[in-house]
Amino acid sequence: MRSYETLFVLKPDLDEDATTAAIERLTELIQKNKGTVEQINRWGKKRLAYEIEDYREGYYTLVYFQGEPETAKELDRVMRISDFLLRHTIVRRDTA
Repeated sequence: MRSYETLFVLKPDLDEDATTAAIERLTELIQKNKGTVEQINRWGKKRLAYEIEDYREGYYTLVYFQGEPETAKELDRVMRISDFLLRHTIVRRDTA
């Protein structure tokens, strides 16, 4: 298993329940694809560096997880088609 981190920005107009549901949906996806979630850091609403889809703010969340390369690929695929996300990135962490 490899260590990964993903940072994603949710749309700021989601209510608290929808934000929590979106984060849970993505973490459950990691677990269903033979991954384990290590840590979830909710950074909250922050101002964006530039406007994305007419939004000036976004809800930032950082998730550390372990998984196989297929886990990260499936997570990326689902994140690309999700309508509640503005941006995302998945990075493999160094073990050293």
